[in-house]
Amino acid sequence: MPGPLSHIRVLDLSRVLAGPWAAQNLADLGAEVIKIERPGTGDDTRGWGPPWMKDGEGKDTTESAYFLSVNRNKKSVTLDISRPEGQKIALELADKCHVLIENYKVGTLKKYGLGYEKIKSTNPSIIYCSVTGFGQDGPYAPRPGYDFIFQGMGGLMSITGERDGQPGAGPQKVGIAITDVLTGMYASVAILAAITHRERTGQGQYIDAALLDTIVAFNANQIVSYFSSGKIPQRYGNAHAQVVPYEVFPTADGHIILAVGNDSQFTSFCQAAGCAELAEETRFRTNSARIVHRGELIPLITEVMRTRTKREWIEALEAANVPCGPINNMKEVFEDPQVQHRKLRVDIPHPLGGAAPVVASPLRLSETPVEYRLAPPTLGQHTEEVLKDLLGKSDAELERLKAGGIV
Repeated sequence: MPGPLSHIRVLDLSRVLAGPWAAQNLADLGAEVIKIERPGTGDDTRGWGPPWMKDGEGKDTTESAYFLSVNRNKKSVTLDISRPEGQKIALELADKCHVLIENYKVGTLKKYGLGYEKIKSTNPSIIYCSVTGFGQDGPYAPRPGYDFIFQGMGGLMSITGERDGQPGAGPQKVGIAITDVLTGMYASVAILAAITHRERTGQGQYIDAALLDTIVAFNANQIVSYFSSGKIPQRYGNAHAQVVPYEVFPTADGHIILAVGNDSQFTSFCQAAGCAELAEETRFRTNSARIVHRGELIPLITEVMRTRTKREWIEALEAANVPCGPINNMKEVFEDPQVQHRKLRVDIPHPLGGAAPVVASPLRLSETPVEYRLAPPTLGQHTEEVLKDLLGKSDAELERLKAGGIV
């Protein structure tokens, strides 16, 4: 069964993370994705190593792990779109595509003759998705932006990090570029909605995806709490503002997460922990009471949790149906039996030898499952194939374009 997007061709003019993440989602669902890269250097993340992929003999290649993580199932075409002849070829490719994704600064592609209105004039059904830091309008629209900046501006760092007065207190960013990844996900959703609309009406459209909009939307539950109460949300470290106990606790040999989500689970926890009397106290009987008396309860639980090892606690709490879990490093993640059962590591044969290790898509469809058709491409790997098959370029023309540095 072909992928659900096997009828869709995407021109991917994006680089780094947010745009490529969106394009990879479409590629995983069967779309043909043509990734346009600068001749000689390619996507910025090709140089973001070490670490590098290993070849069949275990030696480093020139393929960065970062690039591998967001570019599978794509075809790489090198093209210099800053030059008129490169722009002409990009327009020809856009006319053959259903979707275009780009993440240049506002106005850059218009300057190159590759803006939405220009492409729409010859391909009116095109779905054109622009990914920028601040969006296409507003006082900040011309500014460049990076994930870290938006984690701060959008409020995420104000609620991430240890509580004031605690060791290590202060705002903290998330350990991955979460604004980029989320923007890529939202862009994917918008593109899929636009594809559905076009299949009903024949009409294309423009999508304005902004990192600032995304991270503000991501904070919705904290923001609505602020709207409702007028109280500015604070950092709680590994604790939860509205659920207690719901945080990291030290054990006899490390730390585990205890996530008690309701009063019944708290009673079960207290019984399994040998402190059943805590669940009977008025101060702790309900979650609302536990929030009010957090400062009294947490030290008591901390003392109890130190009496057993991580493994002993996890076995006891799982038997009592109390949500808990380890804090794994990335090695331990892929040693976990559930992760192994779900096959969350995928190794795709690579043209440089060996295999490109990637993380499986979490999209699980029963009738049209994700396929891992192509390893993340080498720079320009598909230039000849695409320009010959899609645009009908001759061998002589390709040689001329190569000699001129256009491809």
